[in-house]
Amino acid sequence: MKRILTFLLLAGGSAAAQTPTTQSLQDVIELALNRSAVAKQTQTTRDQSYWQWRTYQANYRPQLGLQGTLPGFSRAVAPVVQPDGTTDFRAVRINNSNLAMTVSQNIGLTGGQVFVASEVQRFDDFNGRLKRYNNQPISIGLLQPIGKFNNLRWANRIEPLRYQESQRLYIEEREGIAQRITELYFDVLQQQVNAEVASQNVRANEELLRIGKERYQLGYLSQSDLLRLELNLLNARQAVAQGQLDAQNAAVSLQSYTGLRAETLQLAVPAAAPRLVVPAALALTQARQNRSVVLTFRRRLLQAEREVALARGTTGLQATLSANLGYVNQASNLWDTYATLQSQQQVQLTFALPLVDWGRQKSIIKTAELTHRQVQTDVAQEELSFEQSVQVQAAQLGTLSEQLALTARADSLAQQRYNIAQATYKVGRISLTDLTIASAEKDQARRTYILALRAAWVAHYRLRALTLYDFERQMPLAAQ
Repeated sequence: MKRILTFLLLAGGSAAAQTPTTQSLQDVIELALNRSAVAKQTQTTRDQSYWQWRTYQANYRPQLGLQGTLPGFSRAVAPVVQPDGTTDFRAVRINNSNLAMTVSQNIGLTGGQVFVASEVQRFDDFNGRLKRYNNQPISIGLLQPIGKFNNLRWANRIEPLRYQESQRLYIEEREGIAQRITELYFDVLQQQVNAEVASQNVRANEELLRIGKERYQLGYLSQSDLLRLELNLLNARQAVAQGQLDAQNAAVSLQSYTGLRAETLQLAVPAAAPRLVVPAALALTQARQNRSVVLTFRRRLLQAEREVALARGTTGLQATLSANLGYVNQASNLWDTYATLQSQQQVQLTFALPLVDWGRQKSIIKTAELTHRQVQTDVAQEELSFEQSVQVQAAQLGTLSEQLALTARADSLAQQRYNIAQATYKVGRISLTDLTIASAEKDQARRTYILALRAAWVAHYRLRALTLYDFERQMPLAAQ
């Protein structure tokens, strides 16, 4: 049965005027995942990844563009070639405008591009009262790099992994937030428990001091024991003040992380975490299927391979094949350019080949290959550490659940023993020392139980974050 703590985290006039709100661990986690700044930041990061994915997809879709120069007027003194071949400087007033529309499509497999274009140009010589149109109604072309690095091909292998990775990472970050909130929640709860235990001790010690004074007057209690009772009361009151101070400090951390108002917040002691038996092999299987880090390992290896391909594709022979087929005509009237169109073909191969580079090409490629080898080593080591962390966490889950059950039983027994010791002391059958020991054991058992409860809940959310799997409901977290 849940025990509700009635200790206010922050005392003050404003808190006294407000109605306290009791919050369970699940309530705080849910509210923080919806309201906290860190949760909103994870949402923003996921949205950014989505739009980066849209940008990648757009590179493989047809692109329609319009470009031109309107107007292209110039009034200047420029060199003009004369009929006899000489050059003279003349004052010219011209307009050279153009307008072109292009539809292009990238070819991911080869890294080339095909396009369909239509372009019209107009030239005006205002001094000579000349007007000409040059019209290319349609042209089809190809640009194909040869031996160069194909960025589109590598993006097609890496970007889908990056997008899937971002989706899984979003779920992991939310589970990480739940784990962190659990830690902060129990930080506050631990101080609340300390303050509540101290408050109970104050009331008990006040009663014991009252009885002790009566016995002292009757000569049944020594002055030393009476002084010890007074000291116990003072220590209990000091513990209350310290517990309140520690609870305020812990509440500030919880408030700053979650964005919840701490002035009227009360925390409930959670029930025991779900007692699950998770085989290490099953946890590892789910982690490999669901975790973003698995995709990260693959992406890093591909990126290292990409750097090797980039080193090889930017050194050595570099060539580009361009081909264009279309129709063109020129006339003094725009509509006349569509009559008697003339075919136009262009094929061009440009290349560059370094003949002597003093080992530059070899050095660049060798550096990339060594980096690739180092990434392979790092990924293998990190993958091993990842698998070990999942297996260890799964193995510890059962141990922590058993420890929680033991500390819960110890807490109950210590409380019962203290109640018996207190009643026995009142009738004078045990010493004050025995009662003090029973009280200390009761307090320590309560604190130990809260710490075990914290460890069990933190381990519960940590295993969820490590595997992205809900073993309680038997389903991946992404499906929820």
